[in-house]
Amino acid sequence: MTVEHVDVLIVGAGISGIGAACHLQQNCPGKRYLILEGREALGGTWDLFRYPGIRSDSDMYTLGYAFKPWTHPKAIADAPHILDYLRETVAEHRLEPHIRYGHKVVRAQWSTPDARWDVEIEQAASGETEHISCNFLHMCSGYYNYARGYTPEFEGTERFGGQIIHPQFWPEDLDYSGKRVVVIGSGATAVTLVPALAKTAAHVTMLQRSPTYVVSRPAEDKFANKLRDLLPGKVAYFIIRWRNILFQRYIYERCLKYPREAKQRIIAMVRDEMGPDYDVDTHFTPKYYPWEQRLCLVPDGDMFKAIREGRASVVTDYIDSFTEHGLRLQSGQELEADIIVTATGLEMQFLSDVVFTIDGQVLEPHAALSYKGMMVSGVPNMALSSGYTNASWTLKCDLTCDYVCRLLNYMERHGYRTCTPVNRDTGLEVEPHMSLSSGYIQRALHKFPRQGAHAPWKLYQNYIKDIFALRFGRLQDGVMEFSR
Repeated sequence: MTVEHVDVLIVGAGISGIGAACHLQQNCPGKRYLILEGREALGGTWDLFRYPGIRSDSDMYTLGYAFKPWTHPKAIADAPHILDYLRETVAEHRLEPHIRYGHKVVRAQWSTPDARWDVEIEQAASGETEHISCNFLHMCSGYYNYARGYTPEFEGTERFGGQIIHPQFWPEDLDYSGKRVVVIGSGATAVTLVPALAKTAAHVTMLQRSPTYVVSRPAEDKFANKLRDLLPGKVAYFIIRWRNILFQRYIYERCLKYPREAKQRIIAMVRDEMGPDYDVDTHFTPKYYPWEQRLCLVPDGDMFKAIREGRASVVTDYIDSFTEHGLRLQSGQELEADIIVTATGLEMQFLSDVVFTIDGQVLEPHAALSYKGMMVSGVPNMALSSGYTNASWTLKCDLTCDYVCRLLNYMERHGYRTCTPVNRDTGLEVEPHMSLSSGYIQRALHKFPRQGAHAPWKLYQNYIKDIFALRFGRLQDGVMEFSR
């Protein structure tokens, strides 16, 4: 049986995979590549999630690609506009012939004698299995399970007479107009849903166990829009992008250095939004410091406005059980609802739970180390695109793609067939893959490689440092091993 072969196989046609293909075309024009997408459409996150109001919680000048300026007036964009941006990118770079939809990767087997990956794919339409081989595998499939979200076990859900919905699987025909809606959760999804639903629902209640930091930011960047009128598009985009990168970094560093002051400042901004009579201490004052978990963004203070106007409210309590008409809380309070939305989080997974074998040995990710946040120790010719937890996802993905192209060109120039990051430091101290205390991260840490206490095994979550490490750093760093 003849197996189709390509130089580079990209897994995922979301924002990461599309970016990876554009970088390959620009920097490695001689490489043959394919993009495999398990779903029937491009866009990843921005096509999968269909709940009301879905939007980016990062500005599009940094979530967008370095090579394609964002030109829409809104800096905080909704999913339809982000999808338009991705489709434009695909059209401009003529990527469509390289994308195969309905092709889900289930297994990847590396052979050292052949210096190639054999990738097993399940076709969605027929259920049949096929194989494609490649010299280099670039995983751009994100970090969460598309087939399943996270919902805790709630007592009495079978008694509830209304609808229970997880945002990841929002029904297209759901009519919430004039309905009483309870949104369980306090993360980015919840604070997005509440103001969107409150436009037509009878009332929306956000039910949270504990508060999250919520900050307001203008949806439109007036400075950016003005600068685009004064300067050529690419020049303006470069300036705005770097202004936002440096400002984000400054705020993050200040929060880490002065956590008490940062907490006080964020809470003071919420008080300004909600007024002196609102119980900010109960509903918007977390027990932890900023950036121990991600902050939630509400453009133009839309959620605060919905609460002020009485269209939405926040209840901070624990659920005792579902009832026929809603929820009974541990305080004894009853919340009546027609629809309950469980915005309770994502189920994280590492590399889409694809089974990797290296010369017949199954890869155990937690026993491995993360190399520069984009490769795995002991795994040859494979990179993964994964974004920052404290800045825009695409910033790190762009750097990863740069590095992969540098690596491929270096190997071609020197006649190398394989590259493998190998840890020879037996005394290296190891840490969890991510340090955030968010529940969805803590539940999944056992699935991920660990990180080391120093470079190149350390995930610094720092774009400036990563520029020097990935764009300009030496490929022959004493850790990456090349072989012919």
